[in-house]
Amino acid sequence: MKVKKPSWLDEFKAFISKGNAMSLAVGVIIGGAFSTITSSLTNDIIMPVVSMFLGGVDFSAWKLTLPQFFGEAAEPITLNYGTFISTVINFLILALVVFWMVKIFNRFQRKKEEAPPAPPEPSPEEVLLTEIRDLLKDQSHGC
Repeated sequence: MKVKKPSWLDEFKAFISKGNAMSLAVGVIIGGAFSTITSSLTNDIIMPVVSMFLGGVDFSAWKLTLPQFFGEAAEPITLNYGTFISTVINFLILALVVFWMVKIFNRFQRKKEEAPPAPPEPSPEEVLLTEIRDLLKDQSHGC
């Protein structure tokens, strides 16, 4: 009798129903939403404060116009290094927040692990052997 090989759809259903795949999907979705929050934090709150201390400088306006060697383009070719600086700052903030979240999570995990588990209950054989040992000890002291 020939065994039916599972179809790729059956394999996919088994894969997607596993906890790891679902956790990864949730993590990616939340990570994407978290990325927009950190982008807003960087662009709308932190960069204006940094700009205030740098004399009102807008990083996104920092660019270098490159020469055009072949013909004239409708728009100048620019190297937008200010946008890159803002993106790097956004990444550093995101990395710092994730670092602290992992650090706090690990601290809670360590606290859970620090409480030693209760020692296992002795088996019935161990209890019986302990009683025999104690009886023999008592008899030897009585002689």
